[in-house]
Amino acid sequence: MNLIKTRILIIGCNGLLGQALVNYYSKRKDVELHLASIEDSFVGNNQFTYSKVDISKRSDVKNVILDFFPDYIINAAAYTDVDGCEVNRELAWNINVNGVKYLIEGCRIVDAQLIHMSTDFIFDGQNGPYHEDSKPNPISYYGRTKFASENEIKIGGIPYLIIRTNVLYGVLKGIKKDFVEWVVENLTAGKEINVVTDQWNNPTYVEDLVNGISLAIDKKKTGIYNIGGLEYLSRYDFAMKIAEIFRLNKNLINQTTTDRLNQKAKRPLRGGLIILKAQAELGYKPHTIEENLIDIKKKLGK
Repeated sequence: MNLIKTRILIIGCNGLLGQALVNYYSKRKDVELHLASIEDSFVGNNQFTYSKVDISKRSDVKNVILDFFPDYIINAAAYTDVDGCEVNRELAWNINVNGVKYLIEGCRIVDAQLIHMSTDFIFDGQNGPYHEDSKPNPISYYGRTKFASENEIKIGGIPYLIIRTNVLYGVLKGIKKDFVEWVVENLTAGKEINVVTDQWNNPTYVEDLVNGISLAIDKKKTGIYNIGGLEYLSRYDFAMKIAEIFRLNKNLINQTTTDRLNQKAKRPLRGGLIILKAQAELGYKPHTIEENLIDIKKKLGK
């Protein structure tokens, strides 16, 4: 008897989350994957079918969806450069909002569910961490585009799952360095780094996020879920934990505050996400930062 496979289209497969999703679902015999990203090919193994897709182009999105006819579309593609979004507003809107509109249109045609990645940047950071039903108030253009995309999904007339996360970290090939690698690389080279004490989040390990997403899909959930880490801490304290696990010199880490960085976009200071709903309804069980950093240390061969 043939196993009926769930068809999943992963948009943005070359990013950190995209690659982690491919690694996870490639081990599942009950899933058929199709990969899509803006690059010419997939950076990982090529056992899957792949399409080059620019999600800001309606025709690209429509073609890949109609060719594959997925049951689920996981949107792991976004313009996430927060300062870049402030400057390149048209590009940010085209990718983060118009791209999502085109995915919604495609989902409507093939009756697929959209799993969309969102962020704590939709909040102002005055009194985080935030619940799923906390009132959004973005203070950066990036945050505005992500909030706008959530609203498009809610009125889109399709089954959807919005996963909000924050401070994603993990190690995979071809990915721009995350916070952990940046800290490790600089401290290993004996360089001083300045890290803010006034930005608070619950950093999310990419493999924990993938686990949360897969649980939500398997349990056929809809709506909004926060998926984040267990510990709520400042970016400075996160850097100190990294130095501790990697046995690097903590004295090279200097305290600073966000206003001294002169960044183009405002940052929510007390950000982060309350994950009780995911823990209760999905059985989501994230690992501790220490466990995750030990895992990264092994992967980096440190």
